[in-house]
Amino acid sequence: MSGFGAADAVPAAQVILAVIPIVGIVMGAVVIFFYLLWRHRQIVRQIERGIYTRPVFDLYLFSVLAGFLLTGSGLVLSLLFLVIEGISYTLLGGLIPFALGISLLAFYFATRRYVKQRDDQR
Repeated sequence: MSGFGAADAVPAAQVILAVIPIVGIVMGAVVIFFYLLWRHRQIVRQIERGIYTRPVFDLYLFSVLAGFLLTGSGLVLSLLFLVIEGISYTLLGGLIPFALGISLLAFYFATRRYVKQRDDQR
C-alpha cells in the first residue's frame, strides 16, 4: 500500500516536518516573553510618573461569560463525541469543559446574592 503521509517522505523532509512545530513554539514563546517584558516596563514607567491606574477585573462577569462559553462548547463537543465514538474516554474531551462551565455558573449564582448585598451596603 503506497501512502503519501509524512512517514513515507524522504528523510530530509521528515526532519523539516519535525522542526516546524518546534520553531513555531519557540517563536510563540519569544513573542509572549517580549510582550510581558515590554508590558512590565510600561507599567513601571507609569508608576514612576504617577499615572498608573490599576485595571478593574470583574470576577462575577468573567465567571458568567466563561461559564456560558465553556458550557456551550462542552455540550457541543460532548454530543459530537458521543455520536462519533459512543461512550468512551474521548467523551471526556467534551465533558470536562462542560463541567467547568457548569461549576463557574454555579459559582456565579451561589454568590450573586452575597455580592448584591455587599454592593448595596457601599
